[in-house]
Amino acid sequence: MPFQMHFGENDLLRCRFALSPLWETQEAVRTLARPHRHGYHLPWLRRVREAARTLDLEPLWLLMPDGGYNPDFFCPPPLNPLVTFEEEIAGVRAVDPEVARADMALALAERPGHLESATGRRLLADPAGAVELLTGLLERAWQVLVAPYWPRLRALLEADIAHHSRRLAESGLERLLSEVSPRLGWNGSTLTLTGTHGDHERTLGGAGLVLMPSVFVWPDVMSGSDEPWQPAVIYPARGIGGLWAEADERTPESLARLLGRARADVLCALDEPAGTSALAHRLGLAASSVSAHLSVLREAGLLTSRRYGHQVLYERTPLGMALAASG
Repeated sequence: MPFQMHFGENDLLRCRFALSPLWETQEAVRTLARPHRHGYHLPWLRRVREAARTLDLEPLWLLMPDGGYNPDFFCPPPLNPLVTFEEEIAGVRAVDPEVARADMALALAERPGHLESATGRRLLADPAGAVELLTGLLERAWQVLVAPYWPRLRALLEADIAHHSRRLAESGLERLLSEVSPRLGWNGSTLTLTGTHGDHERTLGGAGLVLMPSVFVWPDVMSGSDEPWQPAVIYPARGIGGLWAEADERTPESLARLLGRARADVLCALDEPAGTSALAHRLGLAASSVSAHLSVLREAGLLTSRRYGHQVLYERTPLGMALAASG
């Protein structure tokens, strides 16, 4: 069933990309409970398994029906493209408890058993306490499930935004949306997302649209939000197939002998554009060493670089791609 968003002229001027550490946190929580999402993330699941057992995620899971309405208040679209988790969670903590209560009631009503459960009744009876409980759980989930891997995740998300921003400039919004996901279709002034739970329509009315890549949303595409939040489409980021691969799984031995192990690892880690700090975190190398290797690889014609936001992103040239695939 479709989710339809009707655009006006002003909405087309207010489409933007953003990434959200809070969104990745709630999607990480969902992924723990949804086996169909585990495929690409098995290495991550093994790493967080023991720590995840220390989290009491039942209240969050109760508000996350698979395929149904999910509350907007604890993960609204970010107001700027480089927002921090601390900024986002402060906004959630400040939400009007009555707004939160109405949002929770809609999610719990997706499954009547949840609405009548002890936890569900407790959340609705004390919405201010529920907001504090849920923000505390999200903070702890961020610390345990996402923050240790955030440089790696952020690099992939920023690379996706850089790629799709370039495609937007090259081919326009209609072509871009079909590339983001085959479930997105554009007809006249209406964006349709198919395969959703129930029919839903929203006239954007000048609010525009936020396009958000996500690591943990794969293989789903999600859309929201109801007013007063800005509408958003959340789609799987490019390159997640190699997200959790380690350097020794990427680098051909012949290339390591040619370039040296560390430099070859840097080249092969760039399946998607990334910055110095993200590569250093991923490879377990000092940032100064990675910076030196990147400079040499760029001077040799194996990489190009461009500035995105607060950092410089590096990506392989055709020659660099050929060498990285040489094994």
